[in-house]
Amino acid sequence: MTLPVSRPYAGPLQAVVLDWAGTAVDYGCLGPVDVFVRAFAQHDIPVTVAEARVPMGLKKIDHVRAVLAMPAVAERVADIKGHPPTEADVLAIYHDTEAMMVAAIVDHAELIPGLLDAVAAFRAMGLKIGTSTGYTSSMMDVLVPLARRQGYTPDLVVCSTDVPAGRPSPFMCYKNALLLEVYPLEAMVKIGDTPSDVQEGLHAGMWTIALTRSGNELGLSKEDADALPPAELAARLADIEARFQAQGAHYVVQTIADCPAVLEDITRRLAAGERP
Repeated sequence: MTLPVSRPYAGPLQAVVLDWAGTAVDYGCLGPVDVFVRAFAQHDIPVTVAEARVPMGLKKIDHVRAVLAMPAVAERVADIKGHPPTEADVLAIYHDTEAMMVAAIVDHAELIPGLLDAVAAFRAMGLKIGTSTGYTSSMMDVLVPLARRQGYTPDLVVCSTDVPAGRPSPFMCYKNALLLEVYPLEAMVKIGDTPSDVQEGLHAGMWTIALTRSGNELGLSKEDADALPPAELAARLADIEARFQAQGAHYVVQTIADCPAVLEDITRRLAAGERP
């Protein structure tokens, strides 16, 4: 029996999958990091903002585990509590994190400038708009209506709690593809602002776009980012870009506003038979 020859997909892009905090809302991804620092402090464990940012994008309970697994943090826990971090510590800190995060979302739900214009451009290209997030369903029950009131209504919201495992696994991307009824996966683009976003998209077989300025890696409000001396801002963004490229991101841009032009380039590459 002769099997059919598999040919590279040369059709159009069909969908994008956007992250939330740092990509679509909450410029600088300020809400989650503040909550993590305060939640750890409630258990007498000091963590720095930089430490709290490292695992950003993971499922929130996995984020707590990742911070506790950092050697410097684990050493602090041992000094303070007399034993290394345990799963009981994870669960206790996460319990506080969940409630605090839901409350914090209300103050960190403003759309990132350029989002609505980008979404309009995606719609004009005929794209479906899915989303994935490290937030839980209860957190998104608060955020989604706030975003809707500002005009942002993606077609689908998939949370880390909706799938067997969150980032860097590809399951949220897979669920987006399934529920949006899109295939092949190279007809989709993952857009996010953390290394785990990039890994999620790559593991799913999608094109990936990483954002340097609006998200977790720079970690500044728009006002604070704009206030940096231009040379310092450029140097910081170049460093973030290099880190994303080392992760394997197909494209690196500053904010969601830059993405429509990137999608035009991906469309050209697909038509030429290229794959992610």
